[in-house]
Formats: sequence, structure tokens, C-alpha cells
Amino acid sequence: MNVLVSWVGQTDLDAAAGDAKAGIGPIGQALTKRAYDLVVLLNNYPEARCSHFLPWVKTLTEADIRLHRARLTSPTDFGEIYKAATSQVAAIIEAQGENAQLTFHLSPGTSAMAAVWIILAKTRFPAELIESSIEQGVRTVAIPFDISADFIPDLLRRPDAELTRLTAGLPPAAPAFDAIVHQSEVMQRVIARARRVALRSIPVSIEGESGTGKELLARAIHQASPRRGQSIVTVNCGAIAPELIESELFGHEKGAFTGAAGARQGVFEAAHRGTLFLDEVGELPKSAQVRFLRALQEGEITRVGANQAIRFDVRIIAATNRSLTQEVSAGRFREDLFYRLAVAVIALPPLRERDGDTSLLLERLLEQVNRESETEPGFEPKKLSVNARKLLLDHPWPGNVRELLNTLRRAAVWTPEPLIDADDARDALLPSPGKQVQGDPILSRDVRHGLDLHGVIERVARHYLAQAMHITGNNKARASKLLGFGNATTLTNWLKRYGVEP
Repeated sequence: MNVLVSWVGQTDLDAAAGDAKAGIGPIGQALTKRAYDLVVLLNNYPEARCSHFLPWVKTLTEADIRLHRARLTSPTDFGEIYKAATSQVAAIIEAQGENAQLTFHLSPGTSAMAAVWIILAKTRFPAELIESSIEQGVRTVAIPFDISADFIPDLLRRPDAELTRLTAGLPPAAPAFDAIVHQSEVMQRVIARARRVALRSIPVSIEGESGTGKELLARAIHQASPRRGQSIVTVNCGAIAPELIESELFGHEKGAFTGAAGARQGVFEAAHRGTLFLDEVGELPKSAQVRFLRALQEGEITRVGANQAIRFDVRIIAATNRSLTQEVSAGRFREDLFYRLAVAVIALPPLRERDGDTSLLLERLLEQVNRESETEPGFEPKKLSVNARKLLLDHPWPGNVRELLNTLRRAAVWTPEPLIDADDARDALLPSPGKQVQGDPILSRDVRHGLDLHGVIERVARHYLAQAMHITGNNKARASKLLGFGNATTLTNWLKRYGVEP
């Protein structure tokens, strides 16, 4: 199926109104010179100004014509244009699949709209690019891929009044945050908050799925803080044997227990005047949580086997891939400790919610992979083909940035040629653990013993409804998208049905 996608420009509206100077207009030229099965037109003009356009354009072709209203605050706003265009093209691909042969028209609309079509055609949605004029008619435009790739980061950044407000009064840009590759609005807000809190000594709690970069953000906060000249000590709370947790946190004296051949500092002492980063803090056993809370309250610890307290001065940054509020509700995490840690809470979004970041990360992480491998015998720097890039951009990345980096590492190792093509990229992807049914406690029950199906469905619905609302900060539009609902109204009905409070 041949599909033409284009913005509606002023010249097209003038042509539909019978303006002789406009002639038939860019869209009219394309429709009369080339055959299309489907024509999708994006329109940013008020309905009153274009009510005559659709009936007129339908007289020029037998193709299926679809006009979509795209509300832009400005016709030169790259971010809004990119989102509107991406949404419509993605809908076409979803409906038509591989049968859709895309063509993007560059002539109608603003130069920003044309630039976005170039980006999409050369990265995410391979397409033919055309332009038209009265003098030269309709012709295909040839643009090298590197041009669009080089300018992606700049084209997708846009002034944002809310971001300007959020970042007002921030200190000069901290180099510590440069390692966090991003350009999406949601990540710009995260970095803005992190930069603010970095200057303080209050506890920070970072929540996010595995692989989102919680430790990287914690280290950036430390490096941008007044404590940057001191150590940041990291402890993985989920990797310590339960019987050794108190010794690891608070230290011990010689002979305090079997195997304690000498005195040892705990992480609180080691991080004195610096930062203590507690990774997966939700894994702390309840017994250790009690002593941890007392240490924070009193500003001192006592080594295991000792009687004398030791004062400490540390900045606490805690991270977890769990929802601590749910852990508190389930009785697995102390509420008083939660409120001690959750003074400044930063939620790191998963990669699937970082619109525009995956493309930038592909470039930066592939550069990293090439640097890692440059000393290996016979190594050639790798590049991604257009189809490989599209495949990777469309992947949901349940393992987030960590999964993306490791996938590129596998692709670089397994691809003998300099160019990683779509098959190489597909081979490097791992099957999602979420798709595995074996061992799922919900699906492994024996119905011969009886099953309350309504109860099971209700429990699953409540769990994921509550989780989606928590992750999105009660944003119904985003929660609807996460849960696969068509709109927020459907989500609202489910929330009411299962008694989940937004």
C-alpha cells in the first residue's frame, strides 16, 4: 500500500480556495502526479480556515484521504511537531504493517516540519521523501543519512516554558550530570530536580526499574554536591548475607562474632563527611531497619560488639526498584524509616517513557562499545543500518538502558562486518522474561482443585492499576498508555470498578 503523509500548508489551503497564484498546491501536485492508496494529512490550522480543503482534495484522487487535527502551540516547535508526526506514522504502521510504503512530503508546512520528516525517514520510519514546485513539479529528494543523524539531538530540543520555570535559579551546569545521556522532557525535569537537591545534605530516595541508571544519578548528585571532595560509599543491600548486614553497615570489633579476627569499619564510618549510597534499600531486613533508623535519628552508630557510640556525618542516597510505599503497606518496610529516607524523592522513568532518548542513547552507547573494543585484534568500529536502528527504536527495552548497552555489545561481537544490520540486531535481542509463562503463580494453579476466577482477576487488576497510578504520579493519560487502555475514560471506569483510589 502506497501511503502519502504530509502537513497541510497555507499554499494548499489557498489552492483549495481557488487562488490562481497557488495553482494546485504542493499536495495537489503530488496527488495528481503520483498514485497513492492512502493519504494522511496533518493540519494545524483552525477548522474554520480549512473546512473547504477536504472536499476539494478528494476531487483530485481516488485515494482514501484522512485529515487529522494536530494542535501545535507553534508551527516551528520541533518537539511538538515530532510527537504529532510520530504518532500518526506509528498508527499507520500499526494498521497497515509491512505493506505500508511510506512517502513524506517536504514542501507543505514550515521548515521545521520538513526537518522532522527527514529525521523520521532516515531513522525510525524509512520512507521516500518528495518535494514539489510549480517550476519543477514533483520529485524525489535524496538526503544522506548522516545529515539527519547528526542533527537529531539539536532538532528535538525545544524551549519549554515549564522547564525554564523548573530550572530557574539553578547553579551553573554541573559536569557531573553530563554522563547521563538524555534529551526528553521527563529526563530534563529529573536532572533539574537532581541538580537542585545536590547542593543540600537532605536524604534522597531514587526510585526506578532495574537498568534505569539509579547509581549513575546518585554519583552525579554526589559529584555536584559540596561533599564531592569526600568518598561516596556504595553498598548493595540485597547482596549482603542477612547475618552480616549489621556488621557491614555499622562495623564490628575484634571477636564480636566467629570470624571477626579484627576490628572493621562499617559503611557509615567509611562514608564520614561524604555520601552513603544504599542500593536496593528495600531489601534491608526488618531487624536491620530498626538499627538503621536509630542511627539516622541520633547521628551515631555503635559497632557490633562495642559499647561506645561513634558520631558520623553522611549524606544518604537510597535507591530501589520497588515501590517503597507498597512495601510499607505490605508491612515489609518500616513507615518511619521510609519517611526518613523519602525527603527528596526522584523517580527515574523507564526508557520506554523517555521520548526521543533511545535514538540518542543508541549513538552514545555504540560509541562506548566501539571504544571498549578498539584494542581487540582486527576490530572495526560498528555502525547501525537504518533498518537495525528502526528495529532497536521499536523495541520496548524492559531492561532499560542496561539492556540496550548489553544488546549493542552482543551485536558488535557477533557482527563480522562494520555495519550492524536488522538481522544482527534481532539476534542480539534477548527474549523478554515477562513473556515466559512457566512458573507464573497466577497461571500455574490447578483448576481441578477449584479456582475463584473473579477473585484472581480482581487481585491482578487492583495490583497493576495501583502500580500504574503510583509510577505515573496519578497521571491518568500516562497510566492508560502503560496499561494498554485506549483512553483515560476506560482507566477511570476500571479504577471505579475495582475500588482503586487515584
